[in-house]
Amino acid sequence: MLLYIHIPFCDSKCSYCSFNSYVDKFHLKEQYMKALEVQLHHELQRFQAKEKSIESIFIGGGTPSTVEPKLYKNIFEILKPYLQDSIEITSEANPNSATKEWLKGMYELGVNRISFGVQSFDKEKLKILNRAHSPQDALDAIRNAKAIGFENLSLDLIYATLGDTKELLQHDIQTALGLPINHISAYALTIEEGTPFETKPHMAKETLELTSWIFKQIKNSGFSQYEISNFGSYKSSHNLGYWQYKDYIGLGSGAVGSLNQTRYYPTPNIENYIKNPLDLREEKLSAEDIQIEKIFLGFRSIVGVGIDTFNKEELSRANILVQEKKLDFKNDTFYNLEYLLADEITLFISS
Repeated sequence: MLLYIHIPFCDSKCSYCSFNSYVDKFHLKEQYMKALEVQLHHELQRFQAKEKSIESIFIGGGTPSTVEPKLYKNIFEILKPYLQDSIEITSEANPNSATKEWLKGMYELGVNRISFGVQSFDKEKLKILNRAHSPQDALDAIRNAKAIGFENLSLDLIYATLGDTKELLQHDIQTALGLPINHISAYALTIEEGTPFETKPHMAKETLELTSWIFKQIKNSGFSQYEISNFGSYKSSHNLGYWQYKDYIGLGSGAVGSLNQTRYYPTPNIENYIKNPLDLREEKLSAEDIQIEKIFLGFRSIVGVGIDTFNKEELSRANILVQEKKLDFKNDTFYNLEYLLADEITLFISS
């Protein structure tokens, strides 16, 4: 099983962010981390966790680097018996709050991979996105992480923003690749409901030509694409676990967990979560829902879709796409040759 831990605290609210995060709740940090411990005990029991049964951990947000390492300590103590020997433990971090002290503290707890929310190395673009760090902050944080001992480092880049040029994006990519990282996540800016950009739809400028160009630039630099937005000489086992449809614990306010065809949603309200961390809304998934998700996730990644996933009609359509060289078929699994067509292929097969 996988474990996701949600940290909803942020030192600034990005203009595009729709995640459950807050800039004015820092006084609740200690109470919140205690509430996580309560839910964690409950989830380990419900998932019938056995010794060394947790394959990967991802601490996301929000901004995990706004919480001091000492506040994570009890959680790591609880988890110790359940962790596999070579487990991947990732934490997201923002360059401005990922200080040397924070990075060292997380490394000592057992975190062995950091995913930095860089988004761009262009000063003006960072202002537009309302990011709290500077380009130099990002350079320093990543180099500090490497010096401390982190072998696996990733960063996020955002593209298709108003004002983007190929020159700017090329600079972002080349700057990223000049750092000691082995993974890049590249996301097109999307306008989400309830964000500051909701009233500014013109801020997003994605085109198929631009996306294809960016993907080509990253791949030509030696980072292989293993999912529509993820590239690297290292492939995150946590990411792969989601796409392989493994069960996962969702810990924290606004997180999502999945077990035996049921999704679990802790309350997104921080104060209510602290009062009752076990207030979980349940959603039963139908066999059809699960099948479509498996097809979609498989075709947008290197996971692929096993032949047993399809019914007779779907299998016939998949074979048509193999004949048309849109899909590859080997070892009883269908693989998508162009991740940007994942939606269309899924719709064609599932219709």
